[in-house]
Amino acid sequence: MEHIALYRAWRPQSFQDMVGQQHIIRTLQNAIREQRVSHAYLFSGPRGTGKTSAAKILAKAVNCEKGPAPEPCNECETCKRIAAGAVMDVLEIDAASNRGVEEIRDLREKIKYAPTEVRRKVYIIDEVHMLTTEAFNALLKTLEEPPEHAMFILATTEPHKLPATIISRCQRFDFRRVSLEEQTSRLVQICREEQIEAEESALQYIARLSDGGMRDALSVLDQISSFTEGKVTYDQVLGMTGGIASEQFSALAEYLSAKDAGGVLQTVESWMQDGKSADKCMENLLYYFRDLLMIKMVPNAEHMTERVLDAESFRAVAEHFSKDHLFRTIDTLSRYQNEMKYAANPQILFEVALLNLVSVGDRAEAASQDAVSATSPSIDTQSVKRLESRIADLEKKLEQAMRNGVSAGGGGNESGGNRPAARQNAPRVSRMAKLPPHMDQYLARKDDDSFKDIRSKWNQVLQRVKEEKVTVHAWFTNGEPVSALDDSVLVAFKNDIHRETIEKPANRQVVEQVLSDFLGGQWSLLTIMQKDWTESAESAASPQSEVLELQQEEEAGSKEPWVDEALNLFGEDLVVIKE
Repeated sequence: MEHIALYRAWRPQSFQDMVGQQHIIRTLQNAIREQRVSHAYLFSGPRGTGKTSAAKILAKAVNCEKGPAPEPCNECETCKRIAAGAVMDVLEIDAASNRGVEEIRDLREKIKYAPTEVRRKVYIIDEVHMLTTEAFNALLKTLEEPPEHAMFILATTEPHKLPATIISRCQRFDFRRVSLEEQTSRLVQICREEQIEAEESALQYIARLSDGGMRDALSVLDQISSFTEGKVTYDQVLGMTGGIASEQFSALAEYLSAKDAGGVLQTVESWMQDGKSADKCMENLLYYFRDLLMIKMVPNAEHMTERVLDAESFRAVAEHFSKDHLFRTIDTLSRYQNEMKYAANPQILFEVALLNLVSVGDRAEAASQDAVSATSPSIDTQSVKRLESRIADLEKKLEQAMRNGVSAGGGGNESGGNRPAARQNAPRVSRMAKLPPHMDQYLARKDDDSFKDIRSKWNQVLQRVKEEKVTVHAWFTNGEPVSALDDSVLVAFKNDIHRETIEKPANRQVVEQVLSDFLGGQWSLLTIMQKDWTESAESAASPQSEVLELQQEEEAGSKEPWVDEALNLFGEDLVVIKE
């Protein structure tokens, strides 16, 4: 049950009671004072910012017995009856439950009759974006040519869903979120009038929870004050709302800075034992590190965010992190937060994200050490780079030649009557020729811990490839990592088209760049067909396998040219050879 007793008691009854919307109030009061009230208004903005309250105050102001006046008197019979909702000519309609064209047509039929009790008919349509397209079309004609005695006030939280034709016929006012200072000041005043004893830090936290909505802030205050019998403390607010104090986030940040995985896991477990939500913890932790980054980079940043209550404590924690470290932390948490939306157990992903942050520090330190050693004057870096470039070119040429198959006899004549003889001298294209070099080492390291670590992060690698280029991700997702050797990852593909597409230089460059950024260092990509990897793994356990015999036969050369011709025409996947 929602506690709104305080909101009912403190709901604005005049324009001067409105909080945080002075620019809108001044405009409406000037329009009433100069008798230039529009026939249609559109009030848009977040929930709980006073849209419906302002609409009712405007209805009272234009119909007040002592007016029209910039402020309703709230003492005449008309003001009291409008506030109670007892005037037939001031009608509040909920568009969520009256969204059809029939309701709007009924409104059009009744609006042409003059008001019977007050000066002007006022129709307040709340959540107007819920109306159907037909209902909007029916309302449009009335907004184009309204009667002189009628006024429409449309209220919505989602103005982008309204047709442009409706918006263009209204005076639009955008209600903003109420600032933390304005909300806190209003809550202090209410607590003083209602004789509620409350700590200022507790009221500030309530204001932060409301996300700029005064109505939500009053509802939370009412609920907590009822539970605590008129005394509201910061700890009670945290306990009832499931919040986490910034001091606890500071402790977690200290553990991350010290690379203390045990302390990180114990902190998370204590939060879960207290009934906290992993999703909400991740969201608040992201905000915390975002504020740390602002404190680190921007002077007087505490005035730019409403979450920093103790700027000195934030500065002390920020000293333990570099800017690059904070950027990596926010990036990692953001990616894991997206995955948590679809996870069956969000707590596990939350813990994995934090442990990943602990290991990121290790990798960053190792990378910096490598960079320092690479710039050492005792090493000729230019010579090393030239040598690496030449080796890379040779490896690519060798791999391309092995993939296409090496023709024996070099440039023999294949035309005319000599073609069968040339075919007879050409060896059968070996399936093993498509395998990458050092295959035995890849097979030996397929169960190493270093490769298991890469395999556990493969979903994140795929996600990063998707962020870089969606088309490459569509082809690359068909493969799965099967082994890793030094600075290269071997990926097996089920479909040859997917493999060939990834092998294109532009696509390969995208994947290798992601691997290098995500895993640290320089990584290269090697590919293999899944069936070849499976056969190679089986042959490793059986040295006298058929694959070895096939290699020996190919080295001796084929004595059956028609077999070679069939393989060249149809491909080895479609040809079955029987003795």
